Amino acid sequence: MAENTPPQSYDPEARGVRLVAVLLGLTVVSGLIDAVSYLGLGHVFVANMTGNVVVLGFAAVGAPGFSVAHNLTSLGAFVVGVAAGGRIAARMDAGSRRTWARVGLGAEALLVGASAVIAFAAPPDAHATTYPLIALTAFAMGVRNAMVRKLGVSDYSTTTVVTMTMTGLIADAVSGDSPGPASLRRGAAVLALLAGACLGGWLTLHHGIGYPLLIAALASGVFAMTASGRE
Repeated sequence: MAENTPPQSYDPEARGVRLVAVLLGLTVVSGLIDAVSYLGLGHVFVANMTGNVVVLGFAAVGAPGFSVAHNLTSLGAFVVGVAAGGRIAARMDAGSRRTWARVGLGAEALLVGASAVIAFAAPPDAHATTYPLIALTAFAMGVRNAMVRKLGVSDYSTTTVVTMTMTGLIADAVSGDSPGPASLRRGAAVLALLAGACLGGWLTLHHGIGYPLLIAALASGVFAMTASGRE
């Protein structure tokens, strides 16, 4: 046997941070990005499309402070992002989960990073940058949702909403089931989204939208370089 031959137990999928931890971190990033979009880009969501559809209804009936154009831009960019992510997933179907996770997260990091550059470069209250920022971040979240669906990690079908996560958590609790790994994952996901929203909201209100976008891009980039293919 050659000296450099890896042992039989060697598994390249196991190299890096486990996917559960990565997806938990991405849930924090979702809170950051939605705080930016809702508080800084005109009451629109770019990650939570359930909320975005509801807000679109408010805008459609003329509720003050909401924009049909902003919400349609977000929805449209998200759909295109999901379609692009799905196409990439189809082409990489025979590849490893680790490779797919890193490609998807790399794309997210680049898109959100471009948003941060625009936010820092634009003068304060530059409304001309609102649509590009909405489109780039919503597209990135669409690609990410396609990636997460492709990965199929238990109890992490999405990193952008926690409605079903909370439902499972509470239903298990009232049924008398003892807390297990699933309950811990669900509880952590809810807290992660809340933490991201708190941090993103504070930064947006006190320091503008550039810093939370930069943090989100850097976090996605770190996960892109370190994600493994194992839960």
